[in-house]
Amino acid sequence: MVSAGLRFCRSLGNPPNHCHHFAYCTILLAIEVACFLFLVAGTHGLIVPLDTPTSTDFVSFYAAGSLADAGTPELAYDQAAHNAAEEQATAPGVEYRFFYYPPVFLLLCALVARLPYLVAFLVFEVATLAVYLIVMSRILGQRSFAALVPVLAFPAVFWTLGLGQNAFLTAGLFGAGTLCIDRRPITAGLLFGALCYKPHFGLLVPVALAAGGHWRAFAAAFASAAAVCSSSLMLFGWVTWSVFFTAAVASHATYESGSVAFGGLVSPFGAVLLLGGNPVTAYAVQAVATLSAVLLVGFVWRSGFAQPIRAATLAAATLVAIPVILIYDLTLAGVAAAWLVRARGRDELPIWEKATLAGSFLLLLDPRDLAEVSHVPIAPLVALALLVVVATRIFGSEARSARLATA
Repeated sequence: MVSAGLRFCRSLGNPPNHCHHFAYCTILLAIEVACFLFLVAGTHGLIVPLDTPTSTDFVSFYAAGSLADAGTPELAYDQAAHNAAEEQATAPGVEYRFFYYPPVFLLLCALVARLPYLVAFLVFEVATLAVYLIVMSRILGQRSFAALVPVLAFPAVFWTLGLGQNAFLTAGLFGAGTLCIDRRPITAGLLFGALCYKPHFGLLVPVALAAGGHWRAFAAAFASAAAVCSSSLMLFGWVTWSVFFTAAVASHATYESGSVAFGGLVSPFGAVLLLGGNPVTAYAVQAVATLSAVLLVGFVWRSGFAQPIRAATLAAATLVAIPVILIYDLTLAGVAAAWLVRARGRDELPIWEKATLAGSFLLLLDPRDLAEVSHVPIAPLVALALLVVVATRIFGSEARSARLATA
């Protein structure tokens, strides 16, 4: 398999070292696909009979959309009604999946819920994965299959698919916004504004846009978010927004109590809880991390670094700045890594950066269970390591390039 991969890569005109990376990623991807199919078969009772039915996080989206289609969108935030809708979509007794998204996301959920459940799942995941891959290929500046193999082999891709999550959409919008920021600022703003369906991922975007003087993008982001929120308000009514705010305020208990495994959290907040700290300490540590991320993003975007460095900083810092961010959201780490590769062009990454990225691949194969067993916060350490790589690029020998220069 290695020799076949090398021949294929060299036929595309890639340097030998790049071809070795492609071959190794191909092997990893093949192993991941095999394991993924095995787990899918197991969770559907095709290997051994199951005592209880299983589902994915997508059932939460589908159930919320079904309630919206039925004319009762506010019930998406009523756990009893939402749980009943999840069971109706799948089977009685499935594990309950929370829904804390703003009514903006109901616009999309209501559309996919008009399809049969499994069809909706496939359409949603395949379509958003396609968006993610297109954006990643544009960031890398390469549209060959060889360039996408490492992207597909990144474990967060399989976590997103396996859990039925929306991380491809989030990372796709985020990455596309960073792509457009210099040449098409209004488009970038519209894309960043669309992140309001998962608003915490836009936490550092206003900091970056304001620090960099991207005022047209800033205005477009505000207009985009306002338009989408207004649309959901007109379609679903103020009551839906009101119950959402009530649910959102109470949602902290879900993450503080361990209802969502601490090992699955990527943030410093999750790391402290996994290590046995209390929520007050966790929030204090998170506040320091968030403030540090704000200062770093503000400095980089104000100082005129090249686009790849600014974009990588924004993506990597976002992973550290948000208290509630889970392992599938590390698709955003893929965006940061792609920008770091783009910054180097066809030059080789330093050996320590290669080791960091390779280690991240391996550690993220099963960070949640490994963290729960070892009590070592695997995912937060990966996010922090990525930010260290970015910071080294910023403060190291490759100091700042001319403002708005491109790699």
